[in-house]
Amino acid sequence: MAGTIVVTGASSGIGRAVAGRFLDGGWNVALLARRAEALAEAAAGRAAALPVACDVTDEAQVERAFAAVAARFGRIDALFNNAGISRPAATIDETPLADWNATVTVNLTGMFLCARAAFRQMRRQDPQGGRIVNNGSISAHAPRPGSVCYTATKHGVTGLTRTLALDGRAFGIACGQIDIGNALTAMAARFQTGVPQADGSIRTEPVMDVADVAEAVWLMVTLPASANVLTMTIMATAMPFVGRG
Repeated sequence: MAGTIVVTGASSGIGRAVAGRFLDGGWNVALLARRAEALAEAAAGRAAALPVACDVTDEAQVERAFAAVAARFGRIDALFNNAGISRPAATIDETPLADWNATVTVNLTGMFLCARAAFRQMRRQDPQGGRIVNNGSISAHAPRPGSVCYTATKHGVTGLTRTLALDGRAFGIACGQIDIGNALTAMAARFQTGVPQADGSIRTEPVMDVADVAEAVWLMVTLPASANVLTMTIMATAMPFVGRG
């Protein structure tokens, strides 16, 4: 059965692909991101699409955005908590505090604020309940060289996911995490030109179509309420994940 989903970071990359998949599947989709023009382009004028310019790190903007979604569609059935950033690779002694703060603010605080707003709406609506899918990363399991900020936040996302999965039980709110490896987006284009490996070499890595990620999110969200994927890892088949070390 179709419902209403909020997708953050929806103006490009994985978020845009997921938003498009749910629109094609007959869902109402609220597309959240900072860039209004890019959001309007992603929404493509579809009646079921609601583009909302929103900085996920701003508490007031997040609260207004989720209130607007509930007012437009009547309820929120799912959140794809996707917005995130990374910073240039560096060892911890070469990492500016500004890079750490920016990454934590978007990747953790932004996810917290959006999850909180979704959880509140899902708990109060009738019928009660919904589903939250957080975008983790392969880095929630194994770091890349020089990724202290990004990797630390993605481990934090795992803690957020598990706590929401526990706390949501009483209210019919399921929570899961999708850990993605090498989906081909603008952010991941560098995999095709060469990235640092654990042995100090620079090598290209296999990538997968971002549409495959959208299908995986679709599967997680459209399961019956009695089932939940707590953690899913989807990756380019031959990428160096299992053998990273």
